[in-house]
Amino acid sequence: MEITLPDKVAAMTLPGVAFFPQALLPLHIFEPRYRQMLKDSLGTHRLFAVAGIDRSLLKKPNQFEPPHRIATVGIVRACQENEDGTSNLLLQGLARVEILDIVREHPYRYIRIRALSSSPGATPDENARLCQSLSRLIITKQRLGGPVPKEFTQFLKTVDDPEAFVDLAAFNLCESAVLKQKLLETLDVHARMELFSSRIRTEIDTIKIQRKLQGHLSDDQIPHN
Repeated sequence: MEITLPDKVAAMTLPGVAFFPQALLPLHIFEPRYRQMLKDSLGTHRLFAVAGIDRSLLKKPNQFEPPHRIATVGIVRACQENEDGTSNLLLQGLARVEILDIVREHPYRYIRIRALSSSPGATPDENARLCQSLSRLIITKQRLGGPVPKEFTQFLKTVDDPEAFVDLAAFNLCESAVLKQKLLETLDVHARMELFSSRIRTEIDTIKIQRKLQGHLSDDQIPHN
């Protein structure tokens, strides 16, 4: 399905969130401003952006929920309104965008955007090999007891496109909000995969060291070590 992004969309700004294309983000809408935003979105193109809050700008004067420059526009795939007026919805990421300007703040934030395209950064064969290597690293982390759902690794096996693979993996598995935002902002797909692969390797090494220090003690015996 082809969707042409408008040059202006509504936006939610959330702390500690980096939303990626292809990813599915469940949201509970309860604030009056976002209720109105959702109503307007459902009545038109069903699109709005989700941006993380840029904490480096919070201490500057006249800053209200300052967004990171790079965000993602998503489309509402499913929505259920509750009896109390709140709503539960599922937003699917469509495209990275650059926030050019905040057009207005009331009744909800409205932003001017520019769609961003990724570049391969390497040949298709090189990206395919790096994608396979990243997949093996994720499986290794899972086998070592890392927080990687088995169902998700099974799903990743069905994703052939390296960009979609790394975006979905980063959104669902990256535990660092700072790194997730950096991955979102990295438009070179090869560099994005290398960056996330490096992080997974570090996490694997950390798990191995913790296992070695733990020895034969069970998890509930660690405080006695």
